[in-house]
Amino acid sequence: MVFEGTGTSQAATAELSPQRRIGILLICSMSLLIVGLDVTIVNVALPSIGRDFDAPLSGLQWTVDAYTLVLASLLMLSGSTADRLGRRRTFVLGLLTFAAGSLLCSLAPNLTTLIIFRMVQAVGGSMLNPVAMSIITNTFTIARERAQAIGVWAAVVGVSMALGPVVGGLLVTSVGWRSIFWINIPVGLTAVVLARRYIPESKAPVARRVDVPGQVLVITLLASLTYGIIEAPDRGWSSALIVGAFVLAATSLATLLAWEHRVTEPLIDPRFFRSVPFSSATVIAIAAFAGLGGFLFLNTLYLQDVRGLSALQAGIDTLPMAAMTIVIPPFAGRIVGQRGGRVPLIIAGAALAVAGLMLVGLSAMTPFTWLFTAYVVFGIGFGFVNPPITNAAVSGMPRAQAGVASGIASTSRQIGSTLGVAVVGALVSTSLTRPGHGDFALASRAGWWVLAGCGGVVLVLGLIATSPWARSTAKSTAEAINPEFLEGRTA
Repeated sequence: MVFEGTGTSQAATAELSPQRRIGILLICSMSLLIVGLDVTIVNVALPSIGRDFDAPLSGLQWTVDAYTLVLASLLMLSGSTADRLGRRRTFVLGLLTFAAGSLLCSLAPNLTTLIIFRMVQAVGGSMLNPVAMSIITNTFTIARERAQAIGVWAAVVGVSMALGPVVGGLLVTSVGWRSIFWINIPVGLTAVVLARRYIPESKAPVARRVDVPGQVLVITLLASLTYGIIEAPDRGWSSALIVGAFVLAATSLATLLAWEHRVTEPLIDPRFFRSVPFSSATVIAIAAFAGLGGFLFLNTLYLQDVRGLSALQAGIDTLPMAAMTIVIPPFAGRIVGQRGGRVPLIIAGAALAVAGLMLVGLSAMTPFTWLFTAYVVFGIGFGFVNPPITNAAVSGMPRAQAGVASGIASTSRQIGSTLGVAVVGALVSTSLTRPGHGDFALASRAGWWVLAGCGGVVLVLGLIATSPWARSTAKSTAEAINPEFLEGRTA
């Protein structure tokens, strides 16, 4: 049975029992679980990978960012492809590719091949989260139910954060870092079987063409920008190669903006950004996930290289943060469904900023009680941020374009993670090369200031995005895109 992403979709999905809808939500959440596990597990394993391959700090950055870079580059294409070819079909293909990439990563003979195989993982990962969110959006068509489902979905991030560091630390300590990739394989294959059995196929009623120039420009923009940031500390910020990378990034961005306004079926529909809540949610996602990416990268190296903890001990020490990211999202989802996203975003921005400020003064002697308190505050902030930005990304948008809208939201998250690791890593690398800054804890302080600033961005834009004026722009944007699918009419 194929459900179209139109009014027919609403009638068809209404035929699904509540139990099957919950099952679909759980199956889709499994994809988020393995992607989230992969990020947190890899961060815990970075010191071990660095020692085995004698990798510099920039090599560790690429181990993380090669994945998020490819993921960010392909998410929007995968979202629109799923709307066109079938969401379940794309979802299953993504699970299989991700599992295959995980197996290859476990067999990598050197750092270069590991980075390449991480890219294979990312190709599969790009077909998971935005497509799963599109399936959820088309399954839960009532606004309040959708917000609560998104809250459950966001809680899976917390589960992956809780399981990833502990399971990863245990595997790294007992078996070795290669084993961290094995866990994705049985989870991914189980999700394939369940998806083929329980998730109905669905697609948008009108097939969207692939925007090849737009896709190439997005890849060029993100790759050149990330390369410039990561490699600048070693090659020199004023070197011709680095300056050329930044010029290429700026040129790609300008060309992309001009092209997407001209093409009939753009990869990124510029009209979406006329909605202040949507455009604000995009920037908030970048800021929040830059904070998360930077936090995981800096904290893992700090706990293992500065404090001398094992991978397992480091994973256990991050549980206070992970616990908050499990507990908070369902609660935040209910608040969003009943009262909107203003309160969750204010709490999120304030907590992320405070956590960053608490970690600015890290040293080798910082009390663990102080660290745990900062971790809890950070977890509260991150737990509150996901449901409102996810809901803002899809609310008011036509469900026929749910894959594209959620793809943009997911892309923003991965761009944030990529930039967070790249920027804080570059700041640490630059600081370590200066006289008197050989200590990692001291060198990381600029990175923590950046993360505090990310929290400030979330707070300010959260206030703007939830104003009456912003909501009016969302309504007018929905009318301009397709009046038939106004949120108020479909809810």
